[in-house]
Amino acid sequence: MATLTAVSSASWPNPNPSPNSTFLSQQSHPEQSPAVQDPTAMRQHQGTGLSGDGGEDESFSSSPNHHTVQSPNSNLREVVSYSTSSIPSLLHISFNQDHGCFAAGTDNGFRIYNCDPFREIFRRDFDRGGGIGVVEMLFRCNILALVGGGPEPQYPLNKVMIWDDHQSRCIGELSFRSEVRAVKLRRDRIIVVLEQKIFLYNFADLKLLHQIETIANPRGLCAVSQLTASLVLVCPGLQKGQVRVEHYASRRTKFFAAHDSRLACFALTTDGQLLATASTKGTLVRIFNTSDGTRLQEVRRGADRAEVYSMAFSSTAQWLAVSSDKGTVHVFGLKVNSGSLGNDKSHGASDANLAVASSGLSLSFIKGVLPKYFSSEWSVAQFRLHEGSQYIVAFGHQKNTVVILGMDGSFYRCQFDPVTGGEMTQLEYHNFLKPEEAF
Repeated sequence: MATLTAVSSASWPNPNPSPNSTFLSQQSHPEQSPAVQDPTAMRQHQGTGLSGDGGEDESFSSSPNHHTVQSPNSNLREVVSYSTSSIPSLLHISFNQDHGCFAAGTDNGFRIYNCDPFREIFRRDFDRGGGIGVVEMLFRCNILALVGGGPEPQYPLNKVMIWDDHQSRCIGELSFRSEVRAVKLRRDRIIVVLEQKIFLYNFADLKLLHQIETIANPRGLCAVSQLTASLVLVCPGLQKGQVRVEHYASRRTKFFAAHDSRLACFALTTDGQLLATASTKGTLVRIFNTSDGTRLQEVRRGADRAEVYSMAFSSTAQWLAVSSDKGTVHVFGLKVNSGSLGNDKSHGASDANLAVASSGLSLSFIKGVLPKYFSSEWSVAQFRLHEGSQYIVAFGHQKNTVVILGMDGSFYRCQFDPVTGGEMTQLEYHNFLKPEEAF
């Protein structure tokens, strides 16, 4: 069970912001009241409202070089530096919900970047401790979820800190009995993933809505849909290789076996209808219908075992990108019935179907004789990276582009040919950990 530390004053930030507001506004410095402990009501009352997730042409206001803020659960003050010339160690990277931004947690704070065009939006570096092991954005708004990490964590590893960047401070926290593995945000929900439990909270008042038990989940696997009309949550079940799908709108729970081995990675479409899974073996990726657990497609990443780090669907569910420790990012064409996923999924489906046809080996006449390997569906396009490094992937907002982020601070934007496939073309490269003047 979690407990909540709250600072009471105004109202909890609106989780459904105006779409016309900006990410950052001028910093406000309200007086703080002493922290209170309320483990039963699960309430939080503090904030100045939530900014919206505007477009790429938003203006982001500048911040002062230093600002002293007070921790909500102590009388100590935290000093936040707004710029630094040193190159920190990277602890965490993650995209926001629409893949238009990404967040980086470092050993002395966190940074937020825009993907297209690439630029650093802002950084928050702490003068003492400062390690941030998890940063979860909520689209482009001023509210983030933070968890401490690294050799000198800024916050305890068993706490989720709710950070309001309008105030440059934490406005509340959720405390647990074990380390937090991951945090997922929607406009109406906060999901906290522990080693063997997942907690689902209402964003508006932090009321605990659901508690789920899972098999050991050290990777913090969990995915949640982002459409307001439906809430679909996917997590490991209670058995090895099993997936649990919660359909909250229809109050249905679905279990199905995705793999014989333990789950290593999965990805969910924005509407929650399609799920891609990979096991610790890492050779095959499977695509399922979350409604009934039907396996729709199986694609092959490779023949050797690999650790799959990241998977992502394109916005139209035509393509799936996969990264692993083998150093290659693969793009697969999906044979999903676009009509069953809505009219907005049909655009460009012919390209994906053509690519799928060309990526499979033409051995149907001896399919029953040769091993399954020879009749596998292979990736349409590939991009080679350093083997052994960890990368996460997402599809860019430009057509047929993939954005790749590395734990070494690398940012790649690549483009693939949806028909002929093959090696992707590198369009852009940056090291986002280097000082701002190097960009």
